[in-house]
Amino acid sequence: MGHKKLSAIGAIFVSLAFVIAMGTTAAAQGRGRGAGGGGGGGASPGGPPSGVGVDRGIGRSSDASAGRADAGRGNASDRSNGRSDAGLERARMASNNLKAADDDLRKHPNLANDMHVNANDLRAGYKAALAVNPNLKFGQFVAATRLARNLGRRNPNITRAAILAGLANGDSIGKTLQNLGLSKDQAKSATRRVDEEIKESKRKS
Repeated sequence: MGHKKLSAIGAIFVSLAFVIAMGTTAAAQGRGRGAGGGGGGGASPGGPPSGVGVDRGIGRSSDASAGRADAGRGNASDRSNGRSDAGLERARMASNNLKAADDDLRKHPNLANDMHVNANDLRAGYKAALAVNPNLKFGQFVAATRLARNLGRRNPNITRAAILAGLANGDSIGKTLQNLGLSKDQAKSATRRVDEEIKESKRKS
């Protein structure tokens, strides 16, 4: 009887020791998982893969800026009209030509005086012509003015405006004069005379 009691008590102690050992192991594993989760932060099974957040942020930024980037640039281009590349180039060309005209008038005031034209009026007429044809040179404008004065009485259709229209159309002064009724020789003679008049005015300045 005593032997049986001792065996039972021994079995109880063994069982208690096993339960305690199992509890300690489970607790240790639990702490290990907890420490790993806390230290890993973004590496937690429920979080996004490494690097995905940055890429997704860039994507959202691109999407969010669509109205201010691609569409915005498109709208600005549509609204630019005269401020487009071609418009800016035309304005730049006209500005450069007008500046060259100012320099020419300062150096050679007789360009206007010999035609009995006020220099400011000549400049204003040239500026208006540049709005139509920004490639027009000041020398061409002066020549057109002189030709109209020299030929206009006998050829009423030869006006400065008509000559400038021909130049804007891409024709030379000689070709324009022919289109306005002069023969080839007459056009050549008229342009030669005007060239000499302009040179003489510059020499006198």
